[in-house]
Amino acid sequence: MPEFQTESAPASPASGDTPAFGTLPGRVAAHAQTRPEHVALIDDRRSITYGDLDRRVNRAVAALQRDGMARGDVVALCGANAIDYVVVMLAALRAGGTFAPLAPSSTPAALGLMLDNCGASFLFVDALGHGAVDAARERPALIGVSMNGDDAYQPFEAWLADPDMPPAPVTPDPDTIFNIIYSSGTTGAPKGIVHTNALRWPQIAGSTVSLYDADCVTLVSTPLYSNTTLVSFMPALAAGGTLVLMPKFDAGQFLALAEKHRATHAMLVPVQYRRLLDHPDFDRTDLSSFQMKCCTSSPFGADVKAEVLERWPGGLLEFYGMTEGGGSCMLVAHEHPDKLYTVGEPMPGHELRIIDEQGVEIDRRQTGEIVGHSGFIMRGYHGDAERTRATEWYEPETGARFIRTGDIGYFDEDGFLTIVGRAKETIISGGFNIFPSDIEAVLREHESIADVAVFGIASERWGETPVAFVTLVPGADTNAETIQAWANERLGKFQRLSDTRVVESIPRNAIGKVSRNDLRTIYSASA
Repeated sequence: MPEFQTESAPASPASGDTPAFGTLPGRVAAHAQTRPEHVALIDDRRSITYGDLDRRVNRAVAALQRDGMARGDVVALCGANAIDYVVVMLAALRAGGTFAPLAPSSTPAALGLMLDNCGASFLFVDALGHGAVDAARERPALIGVSMNGDDAYQPFEAWLADPDMPPAPVTPDPDTIFNIIYSSGTTGAPKGIVHTNALRWPQIAGSTVSLYDADCVTLVSTPLYSNTTLVSFMPALAAGGTLVLMPKFDAGQFLALAEKHRATHAMLVPVQYRRLLDHPDFDRTDLSSFQMKCCTSSPFGADVKAEVLERWPGGLLEFYGMTEGGGSCMLVAHEHPDKLYTVGEPMPGHELRIIDEQGVEIDRRQTGEIVGHSGFIMRGYHGDAERTRATEWYEPETGARFIRTGDIGYFDEDGFLTIVGRAKETIISGGFNIFPSDIEAVLREHESIADVAVFGIASERWGETPVAFVTLVPGADTNAETIQAWANERLGKFQRLSDTRVVESIPRNAIGKVSRNDLRTIYSASA
């Protein structure tokens, strides 16, 4: 199991020096020189070495430049995890530009808003990304390329520059935008979160927590348009390891790939852990190669953490933070089995405070909104100064910029952070604040419940009242009325459920967050 190191930056693979600034494409180029035959990427169709990856990226850079790309131009991608998806990302950065990964599950209307917001000059799609093709029809200036060879746009292979056409060198600029990531939030319109090259470099170099080395095999099962994926993908690639790309998560396939490739690392979201642990092949799959598993993006139950530690070899890290940046926490679960109900301690160089509803700082052992400050803070929401200001909190004495998380929580006496819920999801019933996570925790104790989500609906009597959607374990012999009666016997007066629905699945996005808007839409349609 690797040790956790705090350092300014790891040694460059090319020189052994410690650079103050570098780039992800630069790291790939260095590995192409020192270990060209080492496998860099594996997807569901093929694999590619560092030498071939670097050459393919150069062909893509030359093609972008041939088609008029200038420094700062934006390259949008909409598709599944694949080798050429990574090639385009790296090429956009090497050409001095920005990449904007778009979620294929978004509607054409939403994708159109994203394309307008980021001002993309190029659009790369695969079969999953046809919603973006529909959106781009009203934006004829976009240059489109099909990464899977269909007829939506010119095929990727035909678009690539000739191998003997070298790209023009571009000096990396720390202030250039690295990416514009559209929020995976479950409410409201997507926001384009801006990260610069300088901000991303410490994450690429692994300067906060060194997990990856040149021998790592990282299984990538969350989408590359998510920051959840990028924060593990980038340092693993920069370290010279091998990354196995899953186009879509499937528990059985994950287990088979982990055993086949002797995976050492994975970043997963809580719902994936639950599906893996419940899979009939889990206990007969050889997972002994794992050194570290990571988790982030949504609440991770203490019971699930304990089960992972018991049944899955290697360590377990939980990260708490936002794509917007600010302050982050890390729970080294295998070292603190008595703190599994928390999300850990602030990471080195990260500061977190607790504020009340008026924005005034309170004792961190009291419950309030979490705000955070660190070297990793977004430049802002692209083209949206108003929403950027709304997410900021400034320390009165020093003027230091903090990011408001929207999460409600408190620190215990040992400095570990517990998350109570989301401020926007708080249900105010009879004048009392009710956190859906508290009700969900009670419901999860029922032996027949596999998954649960609680949300508030309007109530003439109480203002708001809690409603639960639940899914049942296979073969469960119960119903919604029985579950509700069982839960209400254990809940406080103002927490009691006014309605419970048994459903086939809980609507979640690609990184496992419950979609509260979809819950309300489904409930309203059926009420």
